This record gives sequence, structure tokens and C-alpha cells, in this order.
Amino acid sequence: MQLAGFKLRNNLFVAPMAGVTDRPFRQLAKRMGAGLAVSEMVTSNALLYATEKTRRRTDHSGEPGPISVQIAGADPRMMAQAACFNVDQGAQIIDINMGCPAKKVCNVAAGSALMRDERLVSRILEAVVSAVPDTPVTLKFRTGWDHENRNAATIARIAESSGIRLVAIHGRTRADLYMGEAEYDTIAEVKARITIPVIANGDIDSPQKARAVLAHTGADGLMIGRAAQGRPWIFREIEHYLATGELLAPPPVAEIHSVCRAHLADLYDFYGEDKGLRIARKHIAWYTRGLVGAAAFRSHMNLQETVEGQVAAVDDFYLRMAEGDSRLRYQEEFPEELAA
Repeated sequence: MQLAGFKLRNNLFVAPMAGVTDRPFRQLAKRMGAGLAVSEMVTSNALLYATEKTRRRTDHSGEPGPISVQIAGADPRMMAQAACFNVDQGAQIIDINMGCPAKKVCNVAAGSALMRDERLVSRILEAVVSAVPDTPVTLKFRTGWDHENRNAATIARIAESSGIRLVAIHGRTRADLYMGEAEYDTIAEVKARITIPVIANGDIDSPQKARAVLAHTGADGLMIGRAAQGRPWIFREIEHYLATGELLAPPPVAEIHSVCRAHLADLYDFYGEDKGLRIARKHIAWYTRGLVGAAAFRSHMNLQETVEGQVAAVDDFYLRMAEGDSRLRYQEEFPEELAA
């Protein structure tokens, strides 16, 4: 897939997720088959640029391009400044957040709350595009604020006329948060009304679902979020299925053990051992979600207060699992809680 001069491996995007799509996760997702990984959102408030959180979110050292950074805010001037700041930090694509449903974001009229003010949307998009004329700008948003106010098609037309190069749409309103099922009719409507690429997002948690969503919406690509948590190989599974119509066999325990260990090592290196240890817990929980014996393992793993203890617990879990079978053993079907 081509995106504003960048040739991507495929049309599979990693959704920006706060607290998840840090540099280690983005690098892993790209190794596992994602064509593009969008960063965690970076504030447009210049007063926060020097904070540890923002410094980490703008650290792209060693990350393979193209590097896409998402910015969030509600003031056109500040958003333009944020775009320039992140381009100076190495961003090659700027993505604008208009999809986050979190209260702390919407309460300051940012994220999906912007969809209630179409004039402000136009001002923000034009300001950002003008500020970084040599950098492609993309936009992520939802179908609307609520079911009575689905205005995604209008927002998409504003985006296209403002110079936005690609839009990604989550098939839920802000009022839906992540509840219920995503709907794709609105995404199909948007695709029919604009000429720039449209990326479909929401509830894409299997290769079969990926193909069905592409067929239903006519979208140019797919964006996957929570389904990739603890399952980054979903990108290569979907890539293979879309290309061949065949399902890949589940990865063997030994490979998942290796992927998990490498991910943990990157987290410890990126955050330092103390913070890395804490952040790693949620990733380990995702890697082991639904597996036989996972609940007892997580209880034990969460008690570990050193990197050595955490790694030893992970090693023991996967080695014991590999003794019984070379493939992962689930207690039930893969949990249907994957909605991003």
C-alpha cells in the first residue's frame, strides 16, 4: 500500500492506544507483519513537552519508518505547533486524534468530542496541514458523537478538502465507548463519498473478520487495536489469509515464549527495570489470556518484584505448557473482548 510517498508492507495498521503502542510494541507489531504502527497520542500542550511521558512518546530511536505520531488537542494553533514539534522529533506522518472517547480527553473538547464542532474540526485540520506542508497528515475519528449524531461522512469530506491524506474510522460513536458491536455501514458510506484512502477499525479480531470487513466497507485497509494485545502475530495471520485464503497454523509455544521474552527485554530497556517490570505485567497478562492455568500463573507473576523473578515466572509457565503440547492450549475460545 502507498501512503503519500511511503510504500507500506501492507494495508494493516496498528491502532494508537494510550499505554500500549509505545516504541517496543510498535517495533514488535511491525516485525510481526503490520504495515504501519501509530504512536500513543502526544499532547498538544507545549508545557508538557519536557515531561517524562512525552519524552518517551516522542522517542523513535531505532524504529523502522515510516514513523506516525498521533497528536491530540482542541486548539488549532497548539495543534499546529505540536505537529511541527513532532516532525522535528522524527515524525514522518502526523495523525490527528478525533476518536478517543476517554472522559479526560473529551472533557477538554478534544478526541471524539471534536466531532460536535465541525467548524473547529475544519480549523484544526487546516492549521495542522498548513504547519507541516511536506508531511502527510492523517485523521482518526468515530462514526459520530452518539447514534443520533453520526456525522462521519461530513467530517470525512471536511478532512479531504483540508488536505488530510488518509482517514481511519472506528465503527462506534463516542457514546458507545467500546461496548456493543462495531458497525461498518457508516464506514462504507464514507468510502463511497471521498477519494482519499479509508481505513476501517473496530472488532477486527481474526483473519476471517478482516476479509469480511474489507468486503463490506470497500475500505483501503484495516486498523487493529486490542486484538493485537498479547497477539501481535495477528498481523501476519491476516496478511497471509488475505493473500492466499489460507489460515496459518497457530504459533507454537516456543515461538510465543520467544516473542514474549524479547518484548519484555525491550520494555525493561525502554522504561528501566522498575517501571518496565510494572508495565510488563499487563502485556504478560495479555499474552497468557485464556490459556490453561493462566489465572494461577498471573497471580504468582504479579507478586514478583524483580525482573529476574518476573522472567523466571514467564519461562516456567511456557516451558511447562510446552511439555504437554507444542501449541497453546486455551480453556475456551479466544475472548471476544477485542474491540479497538
